Amino acid sequence: MRRVLNDSELEAQFQKQGYVSVPFISEKEVEELKQLFFDTLPDSGGQITSDDIKNEHFISYDFTFIDKNPAYKRKVYDIITAYFKPHMERLLDNYKPIIANYIRKKPETGEVPLHQNWAFSDEMKCSTVSIWCPLVEATVENGTLQVLPGSHKKFGKNRGPMVPWELEKIKDEIINNHMIPLETKAGDCVILDDSIIHYSAINKTEGLRLVIQLICIPKDMPSLHYHKIPAGNGNIEVLEVDENFYFEFNPWKFPTNVKKIGEEPFTVKYFSVLDFQNVMKAPRFDELKTIEDKRFFSKLFSVFKL
Repeated sequence: MRRVLNDSELEAQFQKQGYVSVPFISEKEVEELKQLFFDTLPDSGGQITSDDIKNEHFISYDFTFIDKNPAYKRKVYDIITAYFKPHMERLLDNYKPIIANYIRKKPETGEVPLHQNWAFSDEMKCSTVSIWCPLVEATVENGTLQVLPGSHKKFGKNRGPMVPWELEKIKDEIINNHMIPLETKAGDCVILDDSIIHYSAINKTEGLRLVIQLICIPKDMPSLHYHKIPAGNGNIEVLEVDENFYFEFNPWKFPTNVKKIGEEPFTVKYFSVLDFQNVMKAPRFDELKTIEDKRFFSKLFSVFKL
Protein backbone atom coordinates (compact mmCIF):
# COMPACT_ATOMS: atom_id res chain seq x y z
CA MET A 1 0.00 0.00 0.00
CA ARG A 2 1.31 3.44 -0.92
CA ARG A 3 2.32 5.65 2.03
CA VAL A 4 0.04 8.59 2.93
CA LEU A 5 1.92 10.65 5.53
CA ASN A 6 5.58 11.61 5.66
CA ASP A 7 5.88 11.08 9.41
CA SER A 8 6.14 7.37 10.24
CA GLU A 9 4.31 7.63 13.59
CA LEU A 10 1.42 9.55 12.04
CA GLU A 11 1.36 7.06 9.17
CA ALA A 12 1.02 4.12 11.56
CA GLN A 13 -1.78 5.91 13.40
CA PHE A 14 -3.54 6.75 10.14
CA GLN A 15 -3.36 3.18 8.84
CA LYS A 16 -4.73 1.81 12.12
CA GLN A 17 -7.65 4.16 12.74
CA GLY A 18 -8.25 5.88 9.39
CA TYR A 19 -7.48 9.44 10.49
CA VAL A 20 -5.02 11.65 12.37
CA SER A 21 -5.47 15.03 14.08
CA VAL A 22 -2.61 17.52 13.74
CA PRO A 23 -1.85 21.27 13.92
CA PHE A 24 -2.18 22.70 10.42
CA ILE A 25 -2.44 26.45 9.67
CA SER A 26 -1.65 29.60 11.67
CA GLU A 27 -4.11 31.92 13.41
CA LYS A 28 -3.35 34.55 10.76
CA GLU A 29 -4.20 32.12 7.97
CA VAL A 30 -7.40 31.13 9.77
CA GLU A 31 -8.56 34.75 9.89
CA GLU A 32 -7.58 35.42 6.29
CA LEU A 33 -9.37 32.33 5.00
CA LYS A 34 -12.43 33.21 7.03
CA GLN A 35 -12.50 36.70 5.54
CA LEU A 36 -11.99 35.31 2.03
CA PHE A 37 -15.05 33.14 2.50
CA PHE A 38 -17.21 36.23 3.09
CA ASP A 39 -15.41 38.26 0.40
CA THR A 40 -16.12 35.63 -2.28
CA LEU A 41 -19.64 34.73 -1.14
CA PRO A 42 -21.30 37.30 -3.47
CA ASP A 43 -19.95 35.21 -6.39
CA SER A 44 -21.85 32.15 -5.23
CA GLY A 45 -24.62 30.97 -7.51
CA GLY A 46 -26.45 29.32 -4.63
CA GLN A 47 -26.77 25.66 -3.84
CA ILE A 48 -28.18 23.13 -6.26
CA THR A 49 -31.70 22.47 -4.94
CA SER A 50 -34.21 19.69 -5.32
CA ASP A 51 -36.00 21.83 -7.92
CA ASP A 52 -32.82 21.97 -9.99
CA ILE A 53 -32.09 18.27 -9.81
CA LYS A 54 -35.70 17.06 -9.77
CA ASN A 55 -35.27 14.48 -7.06
CA GLU A 56 -35.73 14.18 -3.33
CA HIS A 57 -32.19 14.97 -2.14
CA PHE A 58 -32.03 17.79 0.37
CA ILE A 59 -28.84 19.46 1.55
CA SER A 60 -29.02 21.22 4.92
CA TYR A 61 -25.56 22.81 4.85
CA ASP A 62 -23.74 25.18 2.49
CA PHE A 63 -21.14 23.30 0.51
CA THR A 64 -19.00 24.93 -2.23
CA PHE A 65 -18.86 21.70 -4.21
CA ILE A 66 -22.57 21.85 -5.08
CA ASP A 67 -22.70 25.55 -5.91
CA LYS A 68 -24.33 26.46 -9.22
CA ASN A 69 -21.53 28.80 -10.33
CA PRO A 70 -18.43 26.99 -11.70
CA ALA A 71 -16.39 30.22 -11.61
CA TYR A 72 -17.08 30.57 -7.89
CA LYS A 73 -16.03 26.96 -7.25
CA ARG A 74 -12.80 27.55 -9.18
CA LYS A 75 -12.08 30.73 -7.21
CA VAL A 76 -12.58 28.92 -3.90
CA TYR A 77 -10.38 26.06 -5.11
CA ASP A 78 -7.58 28.47 -6.06
CA ILE A 79 -7.76 30.28 -2.71
CA ILE A 80 -7.79 27.19 -0.54
CA THR A 81 -5.11 25.31 -2.46
CA ALA A 82 -2.79 28.33 -2.37
CA TYR A 83 -3.05 28.53 1.43
CA PHE A 84 -3.00 24.80 2.10
CA LYS A 85 -0.28 23.74 -0.36
CA PRO A 86 2.82 24.19 1.84
CA HIS A 87 1.12 22.55 4.83
CA MET A 88 -0.23 19.71 2.70
CA GLU A 89 3.23 19.06 1.25
CA ARG A 90 4.75 19.06 4.74
CA LEU A 91 2.38 16.33 5.90
CA LEU A 92 1.39 14.26 2.86
CA ASP A 93 3.65 12.08 0.71
CA ASN A 94 3.42 13.59 -2.79
CA TYR A 95 -0.32 14.30 -2.94
CA LYS A 96 -2.29 16.82 -5.02
CA PRO A 97 -5.67 18.52 -4.42
CA ILE A 98 -8.71 17.80 -6.59
CA ILE A 99 -11.69 19.32 -4.68
CA ALA A 100 -11.84 22.27 -2.26
CA ASN A 101 -14.80 23.29 -0.13
CA TYR A 102 -15.97 25.83 2.35
CA ILE A 103 -18.59 24.06 4.46
CA ARG A 104 -20.89 26.39 6.38
CA LYS A 105 -23.36 25.32 9.04
CA LYS A 106 -25.83 27.95 10.11
CA PRO A 107 -27.48 27.76 13.55
CA GLU A 108 -30.01 24.95 14.05
CA THR A 109 -29.18 23.26 10.76
CA GLY A 110 -26.37 21.54 8.89
CA GLU A 111 -26.56 17.85 9.70
CA VAL A 112 -24.31 15.86 7.35
CA PRO A 113 -25.71 12.32 7.14
CA LEU A 114 -23.62 9.29 8.01
CA HIS A 115 -21.58 8.46 4.93
CA GLN A 116 -18.25 7.68 3.33
CA ASN A 117 -16.73 10.13 0.88
CA TRP A 118 -16.66 8.99 -2.71
CA ALA A 119 -13.73 6.95 -3.98
CA PHE A 120 -11.46 9.31 -5.92
CA SER A 121 -8.83 6.82 -7.08
CA ASP A 122 -8.15 3.08 -6.99
CA GLU A 123 -8.33 2.31 -3.28
CA MET A 124 -6.83 -1.13 -3.76
CA LYS A 125 -3.58 0.71 -4.53
CA CYS A 126 -3.72 3.90 -2.46
CA SER A 127 -5.68 6.03 -0.03
CA THR A 128 -7.23 9.36 -0.93
CA VAL A 129 -7.71 11.80 1.92
CA SER A 130 -9.70 14.80 3.05
CA ILE A 131 -8.03 17.55 5.05
CA TRP A 132 -10.81 18.83 7.33
CA CYS A 133 -9.80 22.14 8.90
CA PRO A 134 -12.24 24.23 10.98
CA LEU A 135 -11.93 28.04 10.90
CA VAL A 136 -13.78 28.25 14.22
CA GLU A 137 -13.46 25.81 17.11
CA ALA A 138 -15.42 22.69 16.17
CA THR A 139 -17.32 21.25 19.13
CA VAL A 140 -20.05 18.71 19.79
CA GLU A 141 -22.44 21.64 20.24
CA ASN A 142 -21.80 23.16 16.79
CA GLY A 143 -21.69 19.85 14.94
CA THR A 144 -18.08 18.74 14.79
CA LEU A 145 -16.84 15.83 12.69
CA GLN A 146 -17.57 12.37 14.08
CA VAL A 147 -15.77 9.25 12.85
CA LEU A 148 -15.88 5.49 13.25
CA PRO A 149 -12.23 4.54 13.88
CA GLY A 150 -11.03 1.54 11.89
CA SER A 151 -13.92 1.60 9.41
CA HIS A 152 -11.75 2.71 6.47
CA LYS A 153 -11.33 0.30 3.55
CA LYS A 154 -14.11 -1.90 4.94
CA PHE A 155 -17.26 -0.81 3.08
CA GLY A 156 -18.40 0.54 -0.30
CA LYS A 157 -15.36 -0.15 -2.45
CA ASN A 158 -16.68 1.70 -5.54
CA ARG A 159 -18.39 4.74 -4.02
CA GLY A 160 -19.93 7.54 -6.03
CA PRO A 161 -23.08 9.48 -6.85
CA MET A 162 -26.31 7.49 -6.98
CA VAL A 163 -24.56 4.31 -5.76
CA PRO A 164 -26.76 2.82 -2.99
CA TRP A 165 -24.89 2.41 0.28
CA GLU A 166 -24.98 -0.96 2.00
CA LEU A 167 -25.22 0.68 5.45
CA GLU A 168 -28.20 2.88 4.56
CA LYS A 169 -30.73 0.97 6.66
CA ILE A 170 -28.62 0.83 9.85
CA LYS A 171 -27.29 4.40 9.93
CA ASP A 172 -29.07 5.28 13.18
CA GLU A 173 -27.60 2.23 14.90
CA ILE A 174 -24.08 3.30 13.87
CA ILE A 175 -24.59 6.98 14.80
CA ASN A 176 -26.03 6.13 18.22
CA ASN A 177 -23.52 3.47 19.22
CA HIS A 178 -20.24 3.74 17.35
CA MET A 179 -19.25 7.30 16.44
CA ILE A 180 -16.46 9.34 18.09
CA PRO A 181 -16.69 13.17 17.98
CA LEU A 182 -13.42 14.96 17.14
CA GLU A 183 -13.48 18.37 18.79
CA THR A 184 -10.90 20.41 16.90
CA LYS A 185 -9.34 23.84 17.41
CA ALA A 186 -9.49 26.44 14.64
CA GLY A 187 -6.43 25.92 12.43
CA ASP A 188 -5.86 22.31 13.45
CA CYS A 189 -7.02 19.63 11.06
CA VAL A 190 -8.18 16.06 10.78
CA ILE A 191 -6.69 14.13 7.87
CA LEU A 192 -9.10 11.32 7.15
CA ASP A 193 -9.15 8.44 4.74
CA ASP A 194 -12.03 9.17 2.35
CA SER A 195 -13.35 5.66 2.95
CA ILE A 196 -13.81 6.10 6.72
CA ILE A 197 -17.40 6.29 8.00
CA HIS A 198 -18.14 9.78 9.31
CA TYR A 199 -20.98 12.11 10.27
CA SER A 200 -21.75 15.49 11.81
CA ALA A 201 -24.84 16.68 13.69
CA ILE A 202 -26.66 20.02 13.45
CA ASN A 203 -25.14 23.24 14.74
CA LYS A 204 -26.93 23.84 18.06
CA THR A 205 -25.15 27.14 18.76
CA GLU A 206 -25.97 30.68 17.64
CA GLY A 207 -22.65 31.01 15.83
CA LEU A 208 -21.56 29.99 12.35
CA ARG A 209 -19.57 26.76 12.04
CA LEU A 210 -17.19 27.27 9.13
CA VAL A 211 -14.84 24.52 7.93
CA ILE A 212 -12.56 23.93 4.95
CA GLN A 213 -12.28 20.54 3.27
CA LEU A 214 -9.54 19.75 0.76
CA ILE A 215 -9.68 16.37 -0.99
CA CYS A 216 -6.31 15.06 -2.15
CA ILE A 217 -5.06 12.08 -4.15
CA PRO A 218 -1.54 10.77 -4.83
CA LYS A 219 0.16 12.58 -7.70
CA ASP A 220 1.20 9.27 -9.24
CA MET A 221 -2.33 7.82 -9.33
CA PRO A 222 -5.12 8.64 -11.80
CA SER A 223 -8.14 10.58 -10.55
CA LEU A 224 -11.18 8.32 -10.88
CA HIS A 225 -14.91 8.90 -10.58
CA TYR A 226 -17.43 6.12 -9.99
CA HIS A 227 -21.00 6.78 -11.13
CA LYS A 228 -23.89 4.33 -11.22
CA ILE A 229 -25.34 3.86 -14.68
CA PRO A 230 -28.94 5.09 -14.47
CA ALA A 231 -30.33 2.57 -16.96
CA GLY A 232 -29.43 -0.80 -18.40
CA ASN A 233 -27.75 -3.28 -16.07
CA GLY A 234 -27.21 -0.74 -13.30
CA ASN A 235 -23.45 -1.28 -13.20
CA ILE A 236 -20.95 1.37 -12.09
CA GLU A 237 -18.90 3.17 -14.72
CA VAL A 238 -15.30 4.05 -13.86
CA LEU A 239 -14.34 7.42 -15.35
CA GLU A 240 -10.92 9.08 -15.50
CA VAL A 241 -11.20 12.76 -14.58
CA ASP A 242 -9.20 15.68 -13.14
CA GLU A 243 -9.90 18.66 -10.86
CA ASN A 244 -11.50 20.57 -13.75
CA PHE A 245 -14.21 17.92 -14.00
CA TYR A 246 -15.60 18.91 -10.59
CA PHE A 247 -16.04 22.62 -11.37
CA GLU A 248 -18.87 21.85 -13.81
CA PHE A 249 -20.04 18.75 -12.01
CA ASN A 250 -23.58 18.00 -10.82
CA PRO A 251 -23.48 14.86 -8.66
CA TRP A 252 -27.07 13.94 -9.50
CA LYS A 253 -26.60 13.95 -13.27
CA PHE A 254 -24.71 11.26 -15.14
CA PRO A 255 -21.45 12.73 -16.56
CA THR A 256 -21.03 13.08 -20.31
CA ASN A 257 -17.98 13.60 -22.50
CA VAL A 258 -15.71 11.92 -19.95
CA LYS A 259 -13.22 9.12 -20.58
CA LYS A 260 -14.58 5.76 -19.49
CA ILE A 261 -11.87 3.30 -18.45
CA GLY A 262 -13.93 0.49 -16.97
CA GLU A 263 -17.16 -0.84 -15.57
CA GLU A 264 -17.86 -2.62 -12.28
CA PRO A 265 -20.78 -5.00 -11.65
CA PHE A 266 -23.14 -3.85 -8.94
CA THR A 267 -26.08 -5.38 -7.10
CA VAL A 268 -27.80 -3.60 -4.24
CA LYS A 269 -27.37 -5.34 -0.89
CA TYR A 270 -28.25 -3.66 2.40
CA PHE A 271 -26.38 -4.80 5.48
CA SER A 272 -27.83 -5.95 8.76
CA VAL A 273 -26.21 -4.97 12.05
CA LEU A 274 -24.58 -8.42 12.10
CA ASP A 275 -23.15 -7.91 8.59
CA PHE A 276 -21.73 -4.57 9.74
CA GLN A 277 -20.17 -6.11 12.86
CA ASN A 278 -18.62 -8.96 10.86
CA VAL A 279 -17.05 -6.62 8.31
CA MET A 280 -15.65 -4.38 11.04
CA LYS A 281 -13.80 -7.43 12.42
CA ALA A 282 -12.60 -8.59 8.98
CA PRO A 283 -9.53 -7.47 7.01
CA ARG A 284 -9.65 -4.28 4.94
CA PHE A 285 -10.62 -4.87 1.33
CA ASP A 286 -7.10 -3.86 0.21
CA GLU A 287 -5.60 -6.49 2.53
CA LEU A 288 -7.48 -9.57 1.34
CA LYS A 289 -4.97 -12.36 0.84
CA THR A 290 -6.63 -15.75 1.12
CA ILE A 291 -9.41 -17.15 -0.99
CA GLU A 292 -11.37 -17.59 2.25
CA ASP A 293 -11.17 -13.85 2.91
CA LYS A 294 -12.35 -13.12 -0.61
CA ARG A 295 -15.22 -15.59 -0.40
CA PHE A 296 -16.41 -13.95 2.82
CA PHE A 297 -16.46 -10.55 1.18
CA SER A 298 -17.97 -11.84 -2.04
CA LYS A 299 -21.11 -12.72 -0.11
CA LEU A 300 -21.42 -9.07 0.87
CA PHE A 301 -19.89 -7.10 -2.01
CA SER A 302 -20.78 -7.76 -5.61
CA VAL A 303 -17.74 -5.70 -6.67
CA PHE A 304 -15.27 -8.49 -5.92
CA LYS A 305 -14.53 -10.71 -8.91
CA LEU A 306 -13.30 -14.17 -7.90
